[in-house]
Amino acid sequence: QLQLVEAGGGLVQSGGSLRLSCLASGFPLNAYAIGWFRQAPGKEREVISCHSDADTYYRMSEKGRFTISRDNTKNTVYLQMNNLKPEDTGVYYCAAAESRWCRIRVDEYGYWGQGTQVTVSS
Repeated sequence: QLQLVEAGGGLVQSGGSLRLSCLASGFPLNAYAIGWFRQAPGKEREVISCHSDADTYYRMSEKGRFTISRDNTKNTVYLQMNNLKPEDTGVYYCAAAESRWCRIRVDEYGYWGQGTQVTVSS
């Protein structure tokens, strides 16, 4: 059974850092594209970053502040978030797509974690 579990969210002040983790089980991580998404209150879920065997993607507003990485030995994908801003607040989800290449649409991902809350105070 394919499962994704996020961890690492919390409350942080503006300018602070958090590292999110996404532990995958039931499938080989390197065969899937793993995306990180954010859903802010009252807004649609949107892609933040993606890591696959072939490429890496960052949305422009997070480029330079966020870093995605993968540890295949731990079957875990990380999202290091630095210089956090209040607009980064939301529920962060990791998701898996059966693709060698990164995907950026929500409907391209078939497996989702339960989400972890990130709150950035000003």
